[in-house]
Amino acid sequence: MSSSNNSVVYWGTGRRKTSVARVRLVPGSGTITINGRPGDHYLNFNPAYLAAVKAPLQTLGLNEQYDVLVNVHGGGLTGQADAIKQGAARALCELSADNRKPLKTEGHLSRDPRAKERRKYGLKKARKAPQFSKR
Repeated sequence: MSSSNNSVVYWGTGRRKTSVARVRLVPGSGTITINGRPGDHYLNFNPAYLAAVKAPLQTLGLNEQYDVLVNVHGGGLTGQADAIKQGAARALCELSADNRKPLKTEGHLSRDPRAKERRKYGLKKARKAPQFSKR
């Protein structure tokens, strides 16, 4: 048996818009793997997305101590990055109950409720109306 199977794994689930991320925290060197690809490749080297994913670990100063392994589906990169952030924060809460307060004050644990508004009949989009013609 290898020692990697015996290592402690912390799980967290994050959601944002239509994205769902299952995040595993494994003791390691700080690498981020998303859907089997390096995190920076998956997020197109976008600094905002990368910062969002790393934010919970940086809040606690643990960014070089845990590897982040992610399975994510649904939505676009913005929703996925924020879902990963929430999932990582929840996994860190599982790691230690003391981590909850700093993560909560930074806002990493709250689910962002904003979602796409539905389209209404008679309109082109949720609120965009067809051009008004008086005659």
